[in-house]
Amino acid sequence: MHPTRKAAVTAAALLVMATSAGCEPGAGATASHRDSAAEPGCPTVLSKAKQAVKKAEEVNAPWRGPTTGPKAVHGKSVVYIAQTLTNPGVAGVAQGVQEAAKIVGWHARTLNGQGTPDGLRAAFKQALRLKPDGIVISGFDPGIAPAEVKKANSAGIPLIGWHAAPAPGPSKDPKLFSNVTSRVEDVAKISADWIIARSNGRAGVVLFTDASVPFAKRKSDLIKKELATCSGTKLLSYTNMPIPEVNRRSIKEVRSLLSRFGRKWTYSAAINDLYFQHAAPALRAAGKDGAGAPFNIGAGDGDPSAFQRVNGKQFQAATVPEPLSEQGWQIVDEFNRAFTGAPDSGYVAPVHIATATNSGGALSWDSEGYRQAYRKIWGD
Repeated sequence: MHPTRKAAVTAAALLVMATSAGCEPGAGATASHRDSAAEPGCPTVLSKAKQAVKKAEEVNAPWRGPTTGPKAVHGKSVVYIAQTLTNPGVAGVAQGVQEAAKIVGWHARTLNGQGTPDGLRAAFKQALRLKPDGIVISGFDPGIAPAEVKKANSAGIPLIGWHAAPAPGPSKDPKLFSNVTSRVEDVAKISADWIIARSNGRAGVVLFTDASVPFAKRKSDLIKKELATCSGTKLLSYTNMPIPEVNRRSIKEVRSLLSRFGRKWTYSAAINDLYFQHAAPALRAAGKDGAGAPFNIGAGDGDPSAFQRVNGKQFQAATVPEPLSEQGWQIVDEFNRAFTGAPDSGYVAPVHIATATNSGGALSWDSEGYRQAYRKIWGD
């Protein structure tokens, strides 16, 4: 992704559906327009949500990450264990790691865990056999492979996670040098706030999550909690759909939701943009307008295909993107700190919302100047 592009996003695995509580059944795609004129369902919460959304949609994002750190050590090797490369977020970070590793003269290899516990354990075992200097645990709970984590710790191999633990930064159990991620609390809150703000405080919501991933489950629980702060919102459904099953199950799930809620479905949210990639065909087949209801927001990732849907107004209105390439570079920088005995950087990327209005047609979102900043740190 281009280092100076300014874009906005939203994205991981929940659907949120919203509709005006004040409209009679069958109000259809015009419900959101009537909502905007109706009395808001939660005036105080709505005001704060609109302020938060306005700030998150700003496109000027100068680099606020690290500007100092150890010079790059050369000749290292790292293995990136991907939960599944069909997850665009996981794949996007993998590309960032490969790019940054090349800059510092490291060998980086990506292994695909295929989205199953057995596949992830097999990939972890293979990673250990390669005897790398560092291992990335990307998009899955390290608790799936406790024996392999213990072996890596015993061998003195630093482990760095991406969405592998509930919070960013170092972790003691499991032992991770750092977990690179945005703050799930921030992503969940801004995603719910977007729904509250856009629906004028009156929304009916359906939530889809991947309960097998603690990070994703916590995100959806937090979205649910934030939506509940607005008395005008109504949770219609909260459904678990594991990311590896989205391709197979989403069309059937969307058809079921359309059958159950019909025109009341005016908003959706997903913990991962991938859900809307597979929901779009069912919505299109049902005669829905890509630029109309349901208005969909992805609470995580922000891969290029999500930006294409957002920019083209094709069944996704917004995304809360992770700066995927930037986080891949951060992972390499964190490894360099681990290899040199320095502490982790402590950096956590701020949340951002991308829409067709503020994306500028870009296909990704990263802070400006991160490549230059890291290259300066590494002495490249």
